[in-house]
Amino acid sequence: MKTPFIQNHNRQYPTTLVFLLVVLPTVAIFVGCGSDRPDRVPVSGQVLIDGQPLGGGTIRLYPASARPATARIGPDGRFTLKTFETGDGAVLGTHPVTVASIEEFSDTKRRWLVPKKYADPGTSGLTATIDDATDSLIIELTWDGGKPFIEQLVNGSWQ
Repeated sequence: MKTPFIQNHNRQYPTTLVFLLVVLPTVAIFVGCGSDRPDRVPVSGQVLIDGQPLGGGTIRLYPASARPATARIGPDGRFTLKTFETGDGAVLGTHPVTVASIEEFSDTKRRWLVPKKYADPGTSGLTATIDDATDSLIIELTWDGGKPFIEQLVNGSWQ
């Protein structure tokens, strides 16, 4: 039985050699791409503000040495976190959390539906401990006597 060959510019290469030198390393590169990703567990839950479901916005968890986990918050306050792919969750550990919910009226006018401090990991004061898969993570926010407010862009800064 003859060995199959690939011809290129009057040279013949055994297909086994082409496979070993080209195809196998290419597959190894693609398989290896996911190996650097940290382990994650499915995480979903609900965001409440003063005991009521927050009706929209985004939530983000910030692990110290991994990509943030993010989710859109639904009208019932529910969310399912994603780090790389839909529903893959978050890495284990205790992480700072941010929540933002803004109603945009124009490029220069918006209403904050949660206190602005919750949108910044340095000021939110929120953390979440992920020690296993869960569908019942509760993030509680409060207006602490405040209420939604309108902010306008004036001379390049929000006021």
